[in-house]
Amino acid sequence: MKRIAVLLFSLFLLLPRAFASNDLSLKTVVLDPGHGGKDPGAVSKDGKTFEKTFTLDIALRLEKLIKQAHPEVTVILTRRDDRFISLDERAQIANRNDADLFISIHINSAYSPKSSGFSTHVLGQSSQKNRDLYKANLELVKRENSVVLLDESYNAQQSSFDPDDPSSYIFMTMMQSAHLEQSIEFAQQINSRLKGGPISVNRGVSQDPFYVLWKTTMPAVLVELGFISNPEDLAKLKKGAEREELAKRLLNAFEEYKKAYDGSVSIDAKLDSKAQVSDNKPLYGIQIFSLKSLLPDNDSRILGYKPYVKKSGKYYKYVISLSDSPEDVKKNLPEIKKKYPDAFLVKIEAE
Repeated sequence: MKRIAVLLFSLFLLLPRAFASNDLSLKTVVLDPGHGGKDPGAVSKDGKTFEKTFTLDIALRLEKLIKQAHPEVTVILTRRDDRFISLDERAQIANRNDADLFISIHINSAYSPKSSGFSTHVLGQSSQKNRDLYKANLELVKRENSVVLLDESYNAQQSSFDPDDPSSYIFMTMMQSAHLEQSIEFAQQINSRLKGGPISVNRGVSQDPFYVLWKTTMPAVLVELGFISNPEDLAKLKKGAEREELAKRLLNAFEEYKKAYDGSVSIDAKLDSKAQVSDNKPLYGIQIFSLKSLLPDNDSRILGYKPYVKKSGKYYKYVISLSDSPEDVKKNLPEIKKKYPDAFLVKIEAE
């Protein structure tokens, strides 16, 4: 039995630089202020206050806080002013910039003024039996995803996504993200840090088919910071001090996540005879997904591979293409990515 540390990093890191420096720390975070321009997002009852204004203000505050506390981290905003950015472009900004983390900031709304509170969301299916979270959050999901219709280049047939077509969501939630575990962990950290803050009601963490999360290729979370339709939430959101407090709490969650990301996760594991880890020679591989259940060896989702599987927390991590040569693994990545679009590299070191 060996003690090993598994250091995860996104598929879209600058791989030669990462392998050369052995620095796998969190380097880039993308903040996504929801809506903007011709898309106001949720609107207050009197029609004078817009979601897009709050989300941009909080994102700018969070950017400033991260830069002050972590000058080594690159912070990128999908928009810095009141302009429209398509859902697809928001995700692509993160993908093109090799982001290690994506945070989409929103304000909720409901028909009833009694609805209030904050919630955090990741892409995926419900973790609760007999509960369809798409149905539970139907209006929220459809409202956020309907922004895709404002994109002049959007074509439902070409994109294979229609916000009003239930089959689009079935397809989306069938996509197993390799970053699901990390996304859930960060969402839980956000949820924990927001407790006791300006927005008092905790609506929890849920997994939902948000388009902008589906298109990202790194751990990603969408957070709803209160209800613009609730008088108490709205009154707090209108105060700069309260928005600053929300940004500080998001910073705290970011710092907690970064600390875990930058460190190593120690686990007990035994590698097979073909893939032993020596004290001086780490292994590299490609994680294709993580699941809550252990698959049989002949499961069709494994596509004939013989993966190294390790249970970490509630999830089983599936890693293929193990090699002591990072160059060999990198060569295999494009072909594997055709089969597993969310696949990314992992490094396994002896402690």
